[in-house]
Amino acid sequence: MSKSTDSSDIIPTPKQETTAPSSVRYTEETVISVLYWTPSLLSFRTSRNPNFRFTPGHYARLGLDRCEGKVVWRPFSLVSGQDDDYLEFLAILVPNGEFSEQLADTRVGDTIQVDKASYGFMTMDGFAPGKDLWLLATGTGIGPYLSILRDATTWNAFENIVLVHSVRYANELVYQDDIKAIIQAHSVDKFSIRLRYIQVVTRELQLNALSARIPQLIEDGQLELTAGLPLALNRSRIMACGNPEMIREVRALLTAKGFQTNRRASPGQLAFENYWLIKP
Repeated sequence: MSKSTDSSDIIPTPKQETTAPSSVRYTEETVISVLYWTPSLLSFRTSRNPNFRFTPGHYARLGLDRCEGKVVWRPFSLVSGQDDDYLEFLAILVPNGEFSEQLADTRVGDTIQVDKASYGFMTMDGFAPGKDLWLLATGTGIGPYLSILRDATTWNAFENIVLVHSVRYANELVYQDDIKAIIQAHSVDKFSIRLRYIQVVTRELQLNALSARIPQLIEDGQLELTAGLPLALNRSRIMACGNPEMIREVRALLTAKGFQTNRRASPGQLAFENYWLIKP
């Protein structure tokens, strides 16, 4: 985890649970590191049960004990790679958030419960074949993309990858060292860069960063211009993760151009995941 968001500490599922699932469904893991990027934005790692499996883009359900003895469960995208011997997550602390209050007090050596299964549909296997992969994120929505970018399957499937990370302030541009290392690992030379990393900072001026929201950058063509690649139906495959308003606007813009969302039996060009605030 290296140090170099407009979104929440969770990925929603149809039901947010306070009581724990059956005891046979989770393992007790140990927190092995905690890194604060800002006072409210952090990454943390836990130990990993050898039997835990996931596909890059999936999320895991985590449980933390409350003082009353109940367990608060929330889903978090996996930042770590498939073969890492730990699990890593990215979170933002929500004021008065039921899970956030417990997470803020969590230290190295503490215990966290991890559901034995992983979940989600924002994975590579849902796409129709294409040449360019676009990863659009706001805030903590960048988390699952780090896992996806660490997977060889991703690089075998696409010629070019564009990672777009939109945040409010520059200090929320997390994992920059990791991203630079991934760029170097998959570049033949400085003229053959397969991963284009585009920073977007919306509430302060930042050198070498765009300043408009992602939907506006798509609508006015600035995103394509900056990436040097077209958003084209025949070659572009697009993921969007983060603020639900961004998700809705991006979906509307791209479906109007003929792009279709991935379905179980019908591979498409679009995949979405949502984040939003949950309070008690």
